[in-house]
Amino acid sequence: MDMSTLTAFFMWCTILNGALLILWTVMFMAVPDFVYRIHSKWFPISREAFDITLYALAGGYKIVFLVFNLIPFIALVIVG
Repeated sequence: MDMSTLTAFFMWCTILNGALLILWTVMFMAVPDFVYRIHSKWFPISREAFDITLYALAGGYKIVFLVFNLIPFIALVIVG
């Protein structure tokens, strides 16, 4: 696999995962009651536990996004 293919791969991974992270954040900030109602139908969970869980998952996803998508893409752009 050459550098341009790898750079393009990480670019699209960064774009798609970044868009998903932004969508997740916007949904939770704009309509938190709607998101809670949807999930509380599936899982019996209190609002406080739901908020904590969602923040923890978003934080973990952000770290994984940075480490496995954005940083490799930036490194490939610098090297290439």
